Amino acid sequence: MKNPLLVFNQNGIYCPKAKIYIDAWKPVNKVIISHAHADHSKYGHQHYLTHPNSVPIVKHRLGNINIESKEWGEKFTVNGVQFSLHPAGHIIGSSQVRVEYKGDIWVYSGDYKRVNDGISTPFEPVRCNTFITECTFGLPAFNWKKQEIVINEINDFWEECKANNQTAVLFAYSLGKAQRLIANLNLEIGKIYTHGAVENLNELIRTYKNLPKTYRITRETKKEDLIGNLVIAPPSTHGSPWLKKMVPYVTSSSSGWMTFRGARRRRAIDRGFVLSDHVDWKDLIQTIEDTEAKNIVCTHGYQDIFSKYLNENGYNSFMENTPFQEEEIIENNV
Repeated sequence: MKNPLLVFNQNGIYCPKAKIYIDAWKPVNKVIISHAHADHSKYGHQHYLTHPNSVPIVKHRLGNINIESKEWGEKFTVNGVQFSLHPAGHIIGSSQVRVEYKGDIWVYSGDYKRVNDGISTPFEPVRCNTFITECTFGLPAFNWKKQEIVINEINDFWEECKANNQTAVLFAYSLGKAQRLIANLNLEIGKIYTHGAVENLNELIRTYKNLPKTYRITRETKKEDLIGNLVIAPPSTHGSPWLKKMVPYVTSSSSGWMTFRGARRRRAIDRGFVLSDHVDWKDLIQTIEDTEAKNIVCTHGYQDIFSKYLNENGYNSFMENTPFQEEEIIENNV
């Protein structure tokens, strides 16, 4: 592509005209952060910019940093280049980044989903000439059920465990998926207990978002307190001594990867619920159509397959490599 507005280099996604990076993976001077997950929000940058709902989380994870915020649609210009943030719907505060220079408009999606999860600001398509999209689940096999159907499946699982005097353990990413579940599950069944990593974020998010009450698991928490209730914990706790307090328990996981039964077997999970904070195949295609972009840059995930599909269907698509990972991989490496 001739004179691209955004380029991929060894440090991240870079706007040469404005000398600003987006989701840089190595320390840089100025960076726009799409959302607060650890693979997109790295330590070591001199100046950060993100949405106000991401600021407390980024500071919680990275410490005392130089950070400012911009509201959705609030335009700011650097060296003649106009920027603005737009809802991505991935997690609380997640943003797409719109970049415009002399009528050439690029949009970087970050991670995104089209489903209104009831806690994140819903995704809004942004028209552009070039769209940079994630392809985490860029295969036709990934076709999500409606959220309410999956939530009902999890509620039924919880009730079944309660009837059998067991603890229902649900593995979910500490930031994003955990809060989505808490906001939507049926609290008439019982109480939701949480791992400390989840509850730390819950307490932080409650300072500016409504979130139902949950109960932190501590040393004082008794096994009897947990039976019949639901425990939400990071995937990294699976197989750890921490779970001994839950006995007798049944494990489950909420992830797009639960589409494949083999994934559940490999992880030794009793039950799998297909619930993802990323777009599936059909929503990837719908988003491309909604942006009206002709140039599509495909990043992390099944980018080769999705890019090939786009090229076969009249788009100018190419791939760029990034170190971004699906959050479960990150949490299991903590």
